[in-house]
Amino acid sequence: MKASIRSSLLAVCAALLWACGAPPAAPEQASLPFVLITSAPNATATPTPFQPSLYTPTQPPFFSSDSNSQPLLILQSETPSPTPSPRSSPTATAAIEQLFPTQAAPPPESLAVSPTPLPPLTDSETINVLLIGSDRRPTGTSHRTDTLLIAIVWHKEGQVSLISIPRDLWIHIPTVGMQRINTAYQSGEFGGYPGGGMGLLKDTILQNLGIRIDHTAMVEFDGFRRIVDTLGGIDLPVACAYTDWRLIDPSYDPYNENNWWLYTVGPGQVHMDGDLALWYARSRSKSNDFDRGRRQQEVLRTLFQKALQTDTFGKVPQLYDDLSSTVITDLGLTDLLRMAPYAVNFTNANIRSYYIRPPYVASWMTPGGASVLLPQEEALRQMLLEAATLSPYAAVRETITVEVQNGSYFETLESLAASRLNYAGYQTIIGNADHRDYGSSVIVDFTPGQDSAQQQTLISVLGLYSANVLSLPDANSPAQYRVILGNDYEPCFKPEDLSH
Repeated sequence: MKASIRSSLLAVCAALLWACGAPPAAPEQASLPFVLITSAPNATATPTPFQPSLYTPTQPPFFSSDSNSQPLLILQSETPSPTPSPRSSPTATAAIEQLFPTQAAPPPESLAVSPTPLPPLTDSETINVLLIGSDRRPTGTSHRTDTLLIAIVWHKEGQVSLISIPRDLWIHIPTVGMQRINTAYQSGEFGGYPGGGMGLLKDTILQNLGIRIDHTAMVEFDGFRRIVDTLGGIDLPVACAYTDWRLIDPSYDPYNENNWWLYTVGPGQVHMDGDLALWYARSRSKSNDFDRGRRQQEVLRTLFQKALQTDTFGKVPQLYDDLSSTVITDLGLTDLLRMAPYAVNFTNANIRSYYIRPPYVASWMTPGGASVLLPQEEALRQMLLEAATLSPYAAVRETITVEVQNGSYFETLESLAASRLNYAGYQTIIGNADHRDYGSSVIVDFTPGQDSAQQQTLISVLGLYSANVLSLPDANSPAQYRVILGNDYEPCFKPEDLSH
């Protein structure tokens, strides 16, 4: 019965692997630095209301000058524009242009007409769910689907691939023509397409990305808040500090700029209620769609892992009620319970994360002056092939367990490192270090074979190039490796570098 309960919750969370749309525009403050303090508009700067559980910004490891450890670059505006914001600094603009180069030439001729549908990349051994974040307003009935996410589930093997799709992906929509993918749902709803908006989205994804969609789930913001709160909140490992505009109070008018302030979370393991989790996954005023996709997957992976780890017997009925009342889906309770026998196949190392971002897309401006993302066909196809293929390499890594211990002064560092290892496909367990004043990190290899290549892979995944490696072969050890984190460990990393 316990496995069935966990699997039911797991399936609920799978149906909630969602991507949320854009919030009301926050006050434009493009010239403000990316800082770790919070200030209410028109007020004196004050410390952030969230106090990081790690150490203060005066310590060097978390805030080094290494560009690989910094948050992603800031994009200034969500509204496509042929010219940069007048408030954008030359440095920021140049950096953004380098990250997202604009194509001067028009798209290939094949993109100007109805393209030949790509052959399907997935087969009947997977369950493919399209997850949608809805921004339906109380005054209207239309849905904005600015970000989308596909979950490909190998339920028998216990593997999952998550693919984040940016809203500005410029593709061919059946019966419509070349358009952004985020317009497909409304076109299907109002254009009388068979199956409505969901039907057109499924056909659009199959034709352009080659992925068959078996089920769809659309969740609205209020419903997501309630579901997270029903779970008792989530403890999210925030490896890189994130700052963005946030309403001072959820009840305040979002269209009054005085009701917004700069808010910072992390680094550290942060307990989030529904409102904070939604803000973290939804905001993009001081980042971009690609970074938002990364944060959304962080939230979803945490929900997935909590479903595996938490006994939620008393909450399952309420969770399903919330699901039924706030999610538009073709998944029923029977579908959720059908996954029960497969719950034991999933671990914290099962999820592979993929993001449709450069170099799989490139920035291009339409003749009408709109900035869109043009697929780079060969590169994108290779990434999708990998995402939609059962990975024997991932299966090998899933058999490796790494025990993570925090030997540093900084709280929750072990959770951040464990999350990083999970992205790379390693199972993890948390242990207690013998003391908390390790200056340098230590890696202990318990494997009988003492594979130096595997040691180097582990070092590379964690960025612990100066770690001390100890060889202590022990065939009876419950973990193949132990990582004792020292004060030299820098937790900020890019998940896209570890997902493949």
